Amino acid sequence: MAESHAPVLEMLWEAHDAGDTLDRRFGFSDGESAARWVADTLDEHWGVRVDSCERIVMSGGNALAWVGTPAGRLLAKWSVVPDRFPRLAAIARLTKWLDGQGLPVSAPVPARDGRLQVEPGQVSMGLQRVIAGELLDTADPAQVRAAGVLLARLQEALAACPYPDPDPASTYSVPAKPLAARVIGWLDTCAEHLPAAVRDALCGLVAAAPADPLPRQLLHSDFRAANILCVGTEIVAVLDFEEARQDHRVVEAARSAVLLGTRYHDWGPVPVAVQAQFRAGFESVRRLSPVESAWWDIVVLWQTLTFVPPGADPANWGASALSQLNKG
Repeated sequence: MAESHAPVLEMLWEAHDAGDTLDRRFGFSDGESAARWVADTLDEHWGVRVDSCERIVMSGGNALAWVGTPAGRLLAKWSVVPDRFPRLAAIARLTKWLDGQGLPVSAPVPARDGRLQVEPGQVSMGLQRVIAGELLDTADPAQVRAAGVLLARLQEALAACPYPDPDPASTYSVPAKPLAARVIGWLDTCAEHLPAAVRDALCGLVAAAPADPLPRQLLHSDFRAANILCVGTEIVAVLDFEEARQDHRVVEAARSAVLLGTRYHDWGPVPVAVQAQFRAGFESVRRLSPVESAWWDIVVLWQTLTFVPPGADPANWGASALSQLNKG
């Protein structure tokens, strides 16, 4: 590695010391030793010469390193959780396929032997090109609408994907049972802290909803500002398919409307007007079926309520839920 400057060490969302985390989770005493290992790994498996390592960001058992190379800036991402290695390889294959369909994703760079994910030692690593852009801004109606458009396009592509589920036995999987049963199950087990009137209102809405089967398919499942890069009004990349799974299409769309503004810290709801802009963009590509349309507001309310904490509610998730109940 041409430059020996230590990379900046950061935590993505956890409130831990980055240096301690690098040592305890990833086995590196400092940033320089981690940067050297990244450079050696990229040289051995990808034939890439690393000139500099700018920063290393950690989250759970994952680490990301931004590196400078003669071919431009690249992003190396590795995991130290062996149980996740098969899923990571499947996600890399899925992302490569979506890139081939013309979707704006961060496609993996194949290693020398053609693999999209390599496993040197007790880690699994993938490599991507750094895509310039800013995280989606929900204060920009054009970006919000473009996000809705792109989610509909992404769902259409994933419906035809030859890899229908990257890891059906994983904890990311959603049981294939009726949506009404899922919502009522959540009310019965996770909503004790909510006012009885709110629980009863959601229960009544579910009871009155149509019982027709709702379409399920492979979905991104984490479509929100933290994973959407924009340049102006154009979305240039959808990132992080690691939560991809089978679910009801309307659940992903409505949940995305609720969480669209969330990034890494201090998650909060977006205004109802933003949700409407997002839905309008989505339906400009794929109209919701009558049954899905009947479920939209129910899922928005349900997903909003899942973020109402016991006790203090500084992000005002409860107020957002009440605004949903009082609509119209």
